[in-house]
Amino acid sequence: MRLLLLLLASVAVCPPAAAQAEVRVAFDLRGETGARTAGIADRTTGRPVTADDPVRIASISKLVVALGVMRMVEAGQLDLDRDVSELLGWRVRNPAFPEAPVTLRQLLSHRSGLIDPEEYRVPLGDRLAERVARPELWDAGHRPGAYFRYANIGFPVIASVMEKASGERFDRLMQRLVLAPLKLDACFNWSTCTDAKIARHVVLYRTTGEVALDDLRGERPDCPVIARAGCDLAIYRLGENGALFSPQGGLRASMRDLAVIGRMLLRNDGSFLSRKSIAELERVAWRFDGANGDTSNGFYCQYGLAVTALPTKRKGCADDLFGDERARVGHAGEAYGLRSGLWIDRAKGTGVAFFATATPPDSKGVTAFSREEERLAREE
Repeated sequence: MRLLLLLLASVAVCPPAAAQAEVRVAFDLRGETGARTAGIADRTTGRPVTADDPVRIASISKLVVALGVMRMVEAGQLDLDRDVSELLGWRVRNPAFPEAPVTLRQLLSHRSGLIDPEEYRVPLGDRLAERVARPELWDAGHRPGAYFRYANIGFPVIASVMEKASGERFDRLMQRLVLAPLKLDACFNWSTCTDAKIARHVVLYRTTGEVALDDLRGERPDCPVIARAGCDLAIYRLGENGALFSPQGGLRASMRDLAVIGRMLLRNDGSFLSRKSIAELERVAWRFDGANGDTSNGFYCQYGLAVTALPTKRKGCADDLFGDERARVGHAGEAYGLRSGLWIDRAKGTGVAFFATATPPDSKGVTAFSREEERLAREE
């Protein structure tokens, strides 16, 4: 009896197993060519994950933001090479190079000189300008445009510029510019998704079983932004804090939603963006030459405007995610235990969107990508 009680006690204190979910959607120019799902979207209800369930897609959000930027460029509202300070009304400057302007092109391609702080989320009521003015957030050794360093904090600056130029709050602007035209029930920080879509949310778990994010219990969150006290968005002044709706990683979308974006890029028929604009996004703005950037251990070696190009045949690069040396463009995501990817092979006219939750933080494949990303990318 004593042994049984000890066993029961040990079971009671063990953490719950992580609920891993995986979704992979393959597509071509005509439509979806295959879908595979596995695992649980919500451990509390036991609901199996589906290809239509929205998940926080992490940094693939940056590519989607870039689509919105290019829509505004085509409308004459933004200029990729204009000093962003002129629109914002507050200075975005590297203190070591105060005369050098910072542009949208540099921010989108991670060549602005900004360096991520430990915490790059900025609560409601705080001003992004005060965060960006800190000298420790800037690379003192390289002037803007000269060096690649992946920086999430640059995308709140981009979102602030978009707000000032449009007169619309970022989440609503992205709904109008990108999500609604593509007929996607997707949203930043759950703000513009339908209740039906929110009910299908994917909870993000860590490998320990701990909830990392989005345990919504099927309901819209009380506040879509980080707030120190209260959630009165009516007090927010446009352009003051583009971090509010997490432009760097806060898009909630399903893999079928991402496949729609991938097919739009593949078709490249001018119906959403001109061919010139898509070429501008995909054109390599930075390529590692051995000394001109931080590759994050070989993960980033070619980058456009919020678009990663793969693979790179150069010492120090380990970015052949698909293992076949074929050229692809897209973006990866990693946050809160999730790994995700949206990649297209323009030459073959094919693509894939995928995610896996509850992935080990130290997961490492044969490339700079994780084992989960390699497996989901290469699956036929």
